[in-house]
Amino acid sequence: MSSNRISDENLPAEQESAHAEVERADDPFANPGMPAHRPRIQDIDERAAKRSERAVAAMFTLSMLATIGFIASFVAFPVEKIVYIWPFGHVSALNFSLGLTLGVALFAIGAGAIHWARTLMSDVEITQERHPIEATPEVAAQAKKDFLLGSAESGFGRRKLIRNTMFGALAMVPLSGVVLLRDLGPLPEDKLRKTFWKKGLMLINQNTNEPLRPEDVTVGSLTFAQPEGLDDHNPDFNNEIAKAALMIVRIQPSEIKDKRELEWSHEGIVAYSKICTHVGCPISLYEQQTHHVLCPCHQSTFDLSDGARVIFGPAGHALPQLRIGVNDEGYLEALADFDEPVGPSFWERG
Repeated sequence: MSSNRISDENLPAEQESAHAEVERADDPFANPGMPAHRPRIQDIDERAAKRSERAVAAMFTLSMLATIGFIASFVAFPVEKIVYIWPFGHVSALNFSLGLTLGVALFAIGAGAIHWARTLMSDVEITQERHPIEATPEVAAQAKKDFLLGSAESGFGRRKLIRNTMFGALAMVPLSGVVLLRDLGPLPEDKLRKTFWKKGLMLINQNTNEPLRPEDVTVGSLTFAQPEGLDDHNPDFNNEIAKAALMIVRIQPSEIKDKRELEWSHEGIVAYSKICTHVGCPISLYEQQTHHVLCPCHQSTFDLSDGARVIFGPAGHALPQLRIGVNDEGYLEALADFDEPVGPSFWERG
């Protein structure tokens, strides 16, 4: 049985060449080759190259100025200052200025580097065949040679204006991070040791916003209170209530085990900080039979009949107690501030 197909080796020379061209045309992975290199205007005109150099230096200089503006913003704008900026509306002047200046500083460095690479660094494409991962001495020497050649072609050593302004921009941008680390917030000073409470302030029911009388607190109930004069219109309300929030519980005086707790109470009404001493969660669960309160976050449990000591969980120390009494009008009042810091332990607890 014969075949009409003629093998390639038996084709005439002309037909073999035509057959090869057809195969190359059908090959989707044929190497199209490198396009001809077209020089940029900066490659042939030194004045254009100087303009590009000045443009890159201007971007790096802009980055330095923006970094200075970032740092100056911390001094110029108070945290509470609100300004109207179209189209964003009312925004924090400090946050807006910090974001704007830091964004400009980083963008200018990136834009300057890209413009430098596209207009002044060599753009000649070089192909290199794949090679084993381990470099031979010849390849290592060639890599070093290529690096030195690329450094020379980039103009890094010759174009001192670009080099110096780039170093300046890169050196100043990290200062933004230094300022951020330094100014994460105001120094605490003794703010962690003091709360809004002081002698004579009445205990205000957080639900009704009315002063509490002893008869308002029944045995087995749990009431939350805040200091007189502290309301949600206070600009520092959140910071103050986070330290001053109280739990009010009434226990039969005969069931109070801790002597100081009994002395600091009024007819069995005890006032303890609502802030857990583990990580500062608000305590809200009370078991009236055992007089235990439970933090819902990590299950730290405190015994309110025994100085609010920790009986379970990760909390490190008892809840601080507020000494209370009754004023001339019959309302519960504080007789002093807490005698120790409220909330989680901190490094200066003494």
